[in-house]
Amino acid sequence: MNALLDVPAPAKLNRFLHVTGRRADGYHELQSVFQLIDWCDTLHFETRRDGRLSREDLRGADGDTPPLPADDLCLRAARALQSASGCPLGVHIVLDKRIPQQAGLGGGSSDAASTLIALNRLWGLHWPRSALMAIGERLGADVPFFLGGRNAWVEGIGERLKPLDLPPARFLVVKPAAGVPTAAIFQAHDLERATPPAIMADFVAHLHDCPRQPWGRNDLQPVAVRLCPDIARALERLADRGLAARMTGSGSAVFAVLPERYAPEDDLFRGWPDGWQVRVCCGLPEHPLIGWQKDAIM
Repeated sequence: MNALLDVPAPAKLNRFLHVTGRRADGYHELQSVFQLIDWCDTLHFETRRDGRLSREDLRGADGDTPPLPADDLCLRAARALQSASGCPLGVHIVLDKRIPQQAGLGGGSSDAASTLIALNRLWGLHWPRSALMAIGERLGADVPFFLGGRNAWVEGIGERLKPLDLPPARFLVVKPAAGVPTAAIFQAHDLERATPPAIMADFVAHLHDCPRQPWGRNDLQPVAVRLCPDIARALERLADRGLAARMTGSGSAVFAVLPERYAPEDDLFRGWPDGWQVRVCCGLPEHPLIGWQKDAIM
């Protein structure tokens, strides 16, 4: 068997998230800035000569991890690429799941993107990134971002990406034990769906002048807080310690930019409820696998 070891799949943060409208097909028009962070799943791939696709689910070390669905985004990505390419090979995927589910961190979409990138190399397809993008758009709204490989200003349903250089930053990310189903938020009657379109230059200027203060808002946050009150608890605790926090994506994880100096022994890192995950993450300038393809379209 050919093997491809330790392929990372990084998480992302939504620095803001505005819902600017709703399309006739039911999808929501969004604006956001996606920031890659160094909280990663790890995937291991082994070629199967029998053409079958299989996945093994390792337990993550960052708290209790619920079982993955039998047909997760990794397998769906592998199946879509196998079908589109006509490749006779299969693959066995071992997924070490560290990014929590129902967190708004994009872990499933990142796993799918890393699967497409890895199998493109492992199976010797040498497809251009644009071809993988076409598959990724059908798998999930966040998959194109992770395939693009750069921090980005994101519009549409996640398919319109503009690369954005973000300054180095460290974040405190807090994930309550409870999660929030994304579909329940977007179906909520009280979701804000008419935020005026924002301008990227305004975000960049604010980031330069006030790097630790959030810009804009997360339109999904009020609905998510109603569905999961622990989100409010996390936000309030961070605010009590002088950190301006907000929810990422559809939650339930929240984050805040850390000051340059922080003490790991500070009570900020202690006393959280059982089952919550608290982690210091660094922003990434680009996806760890960006160099695997030379035809970046961003």
